[in-house]
Amino acid sequence: MKLKGKIALVTGGTSGIGKATAQLLSEQGAQVIITGRNQETVDLTVAEIGYNTIGLVSDAGSMNDLLNLNHLLRQYVTQLDIVFVNAGFGKYAPLEQIDEAHYNEMFDVLVKGTLFTVQQVVPLLQTDSSIILNTSIVTEIGMANSSVYSAAKAAVQSFTKTFAAELIPKGIRVNAVSPGPITTNYFDRSNLSAEQVAQFTSSFAPQVPMQRFGTAKEVAQVVLFLASSDSSFIVGTEVSVDGGFPKIKTT
Repeated sequence: MKLKGKIALVTGGTSGIGKATAQLLSEQGAQVIITGRNQETVDLTVAEIGYNTIGLVSDAGSMNDLLNLNHLLRQYVTQLDIVFVNAGFGKYAPLEQIDEAHYNEMFDVLVKGTLFTVQQVVPLLQTDSSIILNTSIVTEIGMANSSVYSAAKAAVQSFTKTFAAELIPKGIRVNAVSPGPITTNYFDRSNLSAEQVAQFTSSFAPQVPMQRFGTAKEVAQVVLFLASSDSSFIVGTEVSVDGGFPKIKTT
């Protein structure tokens, strides 16, 4: 029960890494608040996690929702100790097919969403609290068809250090988790067909030194570490959860 008495916010907490993290933080004693875009999935996740979990409908891509987040949270809590800024998804396109809508959607959710989520929660955060951002392995490799997604995640990666520099005087630690190939429902909101997803998965798996994809819970365990006092001297750091890809070559 490393987080007994703590209050944690997990954005995008109704599926994948966000849901696994919300579940784990709850198991470790935290009261968890999750956000999601859909009332039905929010309610289902709250019922599944239990333990006084709170569910809020809030879209990380909506400026109105972002600017209302502080007010929405204050209806339920007066403080936060942990924030996992996780809401997001990826869409892909060749350079010549990228349009403004594609660009705006990715940057609205991943960059604007991250920036203004943090802005809105800072007044609620206590001394010795922790913010964890969700970056991605795509910031470390050149992956075809991912120009916009990679650029948006690179901005989030940059936020890790700039937010950390600004917030450490307030006693708030900022770090990031960088997932590699993880088995989740990540592609549900992507623009890839089932066949394209299968091709993507099969092409990545042999490149991972551990010869498998990671699990959402394995990422959640790292978020737990960064959220807890176990990581009390870690700040402005990005922790990779990627099975060694692309840093290790086994052939």
